[in-house]
Amino acid sequence: MSSGKFGAKGEWWVVAQFVLLPIALLADYYARGSLVVAPFVRYLLVGVSILCLAAGALFAFGGVLGLGRNLTAVPHPIDDGHMVQTGLYALVRHPIYAGIIFGTFGMALLFASLAGIVMAALILVFFDRKSRREEAWLTEKYAGYADYRLRVRKLIPFVY
Repeated sequence: MSSGKFGAKGEWWVVAQFVLLPIALLADYYARGSLVVAPFVRYLLVGVSILCLAAGALFAFGGVLGLGRNLTAVPHPIDDGHMVQTGLYALVRHPIYAGIIFGTFGMALLFASLAGIVMAALILVFFDRKSRREEAWLTEKYAGYADYRLRVRKLIPFVY
Protein backbone atom coordinates (compact mmCIF):
# COMPACT_ATOMS: atom_id res chain seq x y z
CA MET A 1 0.00 0.00 0.00
CA SER A 2 1.26 3.47 -0.79
CA SER A 3 2.12 5.93 1.93
CA GLY A 4 0.80 9.49 2.18
CA LYS A 5 4.14 10.83 0.91
CA PHE A 6 4.06 12.95 -2.28
CA GLY A 7 5.12 10.75 -5.17
CA ALA A 8 4.00 7.47 -3.61
CA LYS A 9 1.08 7.20 -6.03
CA GLY A 10 2.93 8.53 -9.06
CA GLU A 11 2.38 12.25 -8.57
CA TRP A 12 5.76 13.07 -10.15
CA TRP A 13 4.59 11.49 -13.39
CA VAL A 14 1.64 13.90 -13.42
CA VAL A 15 3.87 16.90 -12.69
CA ALA A 16 6.20 15.85 -15.53
CA GLN A 17 3.37 15.52 -18.03
CA PHE A 18 2.05 18.98 -17.14
CA VAL A 19 5.53 20.31 -17.93
CA LEU A 20 6.03 18.32 -21.15
CA LEU A 21 2.68 19.04 -22.80
CA PRO A 22 2.96 22.85 -22.81
CA ILE A 23 6.55 22.55 -24.04
CA ALA A 24 5.28 20.43 -26.94
CA LEU A 25 2.65 23.04 -27.81
CA LEU A 26 5.22 25.83 -27.63
CA ALA A 27 7.54 23.81 -29.86
CA ASP A 28 4.72 23.43 -32.38
CA TYR A 29 4.03 27.15 -32.38
CA TYR A 30 7.57 28.53 -32.37
CA ALA A 31 8.95 25.98 -34.84
CA ARG A 32 5.90 26.07 -37.14
CA GLY A 33 6.80 25.59 -40.75
CA SER A 34 10.19 24.08 -39.89
CA LEU A 35 9.18 20.84 -41.58
CA VAL A 36 9.76 21.90 -45.17
CA VAL A 37 7.67 19.85 -47.58
CA ALA A 38 6.21 20.19 -51.04
CA PRO A 39 2.80 21.94 -51.17
CA PHE A 40 0.86 18.77 -51.97
CA VAL A 41 2.57 17.00 -49.05
CA ARG A 42 1.55 19.89 -46.81
CA TYR A 43 -2.10 19.21 -47.67
CA LEU A 44 -1.54 15.55 -46.86
CA LEU A 45 0.00 16.52 -43.50
CA VAL A 46 -3.02 18.67 -42.67
CA GLY A 47 -5.33 15.75 -43.48
CA VAL A 48 -3.30 13.33 -41.35
CA SER A 49 -3.14 15.91 -38.55
CA ILE A 50 -6.93 16.24 -38.54
CA LEU A 51 -7.25 12.45 -38.29
CA CYS A 52 -4.71 12.35 -35.45
CA LEU A 53 -6.45 15.17 -33.59
CA ALA A 54 -9.85 13.50 -34.00
CA ALA A 55 -8.45 10.14 -32.85
CA GLY A 56 -6.73 11.88 -29.95
CA ALA A 57 -9.94 13.52 -28.79
CA LEU A 58 -11.89 10.28 -29.20
CA PHE A 59 -9.38 8.21 -27.25
CA ALA A 60 -8.75 10.76 -24.48
CA PHE A 61 -12.40 11.59 -23.81
CA GLY A 62 -13.57 8.02 -24.44
CA GLY A 63 -10.94 6.76 -22.01
CA VAL A 64 -12.10 9.20 -19.33
CA LEU A 65 -15.73 8.16 -19.84
CA GLY A 66 -14.80 4.49 -19.88
CA LEU A 67 -13.02 4.71 -16.54
CA GLY A 68 -15.98 6.38 -14.87
CA ARG A 69 -15.53 6.39 -11.11
CA ASN A 70 -12.12 4.67 -11.49
CA LEU A 71 -10.64 7.86 -12.93
CA THR A 72 -7.80 9.29 -10.89
CA ALA A 73 -5.24 12.01 -11.63
CA VAL A 74 -2.35 9.76 -10.60
CA PRO A 75 -1.28 6.46 -12.14
CA HIS A 76 -1.92 4.49 -8.94
CA PRO A 77 -5.36 2.79 -9.07
CA ILE A 78 -7.98 3.85 -6.55
CA ASP A 79 -8.53 1.53 -3.61
CA ASP A 80 -12.15 0.61 -4.36
CA GLY A 81 -11.81 0.53 -8.16
CA HIS A 82 -12.40 -2.25 -10.64
CA MET A 83 -10.57 -3.29 -13.80
CA VAL A 84 -11.99 -1.83 -17.04
CA GLN A 85 -11.62 -3.89 -20.23
CA THR A 86 -14.56 -2.68 -22.33
CA GLY A 87 -15.06 0.15 -24.81
CA LEU A 88 -11.78 1.73 -25.87
CA TYR A 89 -10.05 -0.33 -23.17
CA ALA A 90 -10.65 -3.34 -25.42
CA LEU A 91 -8.47 -1.64 -28.10
CA VAL A 92 -5.67 -0.21 -25.95
CA ARG A 93 -4.82 -0.49 -22.28
CA HIS A 94 -4.23 3.26 -21.94
CA PRO A 95 -6.61 5.17 -24.22
CA ILE A 96 -6.16 8.49 -22.40
CA TYR A 97 -2.40 8.34 -22.95
CA ALA A 98 -3.00 7.22 -26.54
CA GLY A 99 -5.26 10.22 -27.06
CA ILE A 100 -2.63 12.61 -25.78
CA ILE A 101 0.02 10.99 -27.99
CA PHE A 102 -2.21 11.16 -31.09
CA GLY A 103 -3.07 14.76 -30.24
CA THR A 104 0.55 15.87 -29.87
CA PHE A 105 1.50 14.25 -33.17
CA GLY A 106 -1.57 15.83 -34.78
CA MET A 107 -0.61 19.31 -33.57
CA ALA A 108 2.99 18.85 -34.73
CA LEU A 109 1.81 17.84 -38.21
CA LEU A 110 -0.74 20.64 -38.35
CA PHE A 111 1.98 23.20 -37.60
CA ALA A 112 4.53 21.31 -39.78
CA SER A 113 6.85 21.56 -36.80
CA LEU A 114 9.95 19.38 -36.70
CA ALA A 115 10.52 20.32 -33.04
CA GLY A 116 6.89 19.39 -32.37
CA ILE A 117 7.39 15.96 -33.92
CA VAL A 118 10.45 15.44 -31.72
CA MET A 119 8.43 16.49 -28.67
CA ALA A 120 5.55 14.18 -29.67
CA ALA A 121 8.03 11.30 -29.92
CA LEU A 122 9.37 12.23 -26.49
CA ILE A 123 5.81 12.26 -25.14
CA LEU A 124 5.25 8.78 -26.61
CA VAL A 125 8.35 7.54 -24.74
CA PHE A 126 7.22 9.35 -21.58
CA PHE A 127 3.75 7.74 -21.58
CA ASP A 128 5.25 4.35 -22.38
CA ARG A 129 7.43 4.67 -19.28
CA LYS A 130 4.59 6.06 -17.15
CA SER A 131 2.31 3.20 -18.22
CA ARG A 132 4.96 0.65 -17.16
CA ARG A 133 4.83 1.98 -13.62
CA GLU A 134 1.04 2.09 -13.70
CA GLU A 135 0.82 -1.45 -15.02
CA ALA A 136 2.98 -2.75 -12.18
CA TRP A 137 0.40 -1.37 -9.75
CA LEU A 138 -2.51 -2.68 -11.85
CA THR A 139 -0.95 -6.16 -11.99
CA GLU A 140 -0.60 -6.15 -8.19
CA LYS A 141 -4.20 -5.03 -7.70
CA TYR A 142 -6.11 -7.05 -10.33
CA ALA A 143 -5.64 -10.78 -10.81
CA GLY A 144 -6.75 -10.64 -14.46
CA TYR A 145 -4.47 -7.77 -15.51
CA ALA A 146 -1.59 -10.00 -16.68
CA ASP A 147 -3.93 -11.81 -19.12
CA TYR A 148 -5.41 -8.49 -20.26
CA ARG A 149 -1.87 -7.26 -21.08
CA LEU A 150 -1.39 -10.27 -23.35
CA ARG A 151 -4.64 -9.63 -25.26
CA VAL A 152 -4.69 -5.84 -25.66
CA ARG A 153 -2.07 -3.46 -27.08
CA LYS A 154 -0.66 -0.79 -24.80
CA LEU A 155 -0.90 2.58 -26.60
CA ILE A 156 -1.53 2.26 -30.34
CA PRO A 157 -4.40 0.02 -31.50
CA PHE A 158 -3.23 -3.09 -33.38
CA VAL A 159 0.41 -1.86 -33.28
CA TYR A 160 1.84 -1.24 -29.79
